[in-house]
Amino acid sequence: MYKPEITVATVIEQGGRFLLVEEETEQGIQLNQPAGHLEADESIQEAAVRETLEETSYHVAPDSLVGIYLLQYTLEKSEKISFLRFTFSGKIVSKRDQPLDSDILRAVWLTYEELVASRHRHRSKLVLKSVEDYLKGQRVPLSVLSTCFVERNKEL
Repeated sequence: MYKPEITVATVIEQGGRFLLVEEETEQGIQLNQPAGHLEADESIQEAAVRETLEETSYHVAPDSLVGIYLLQYTLEKSEKISFLRFTFSGKIVSKRDQPLDSDILRAVWLTYEELVASRHRHRSKLVLKSVEDYLKGQRVPLSVLSTCFVERNKEL
């Protein structure tokens, strides 16, 4: 059975600039929001906080959900892969002194105009789409998300 991978990302704006990362990928150095995969035993919001911290050293507090995006790729031999991406907005709480994930070269702050001009370097179309949705004021309260941890063979 086919299952999409669940990913998270954050749109962090400060002083008219957006927090992005330059990361080493199979396609070369690309720009992305701080983003990554949901891990076991964490909520979607916790994953967004963790990934942003690991990739930028900024501890953030999500304040709303900007959007839920389905990104689908066709790879070699017609193999399909999909990512269900939950993108949050939030504020910086603190900066920590810690190394970044090994594939992250650095965190960068770009204006919207710089982001548009660099679209050829974006990891996916969702980089710009997420920022544009954020700038349009698209926000959903975090209360729409909930996480239930259940042990197998226990009542739901």
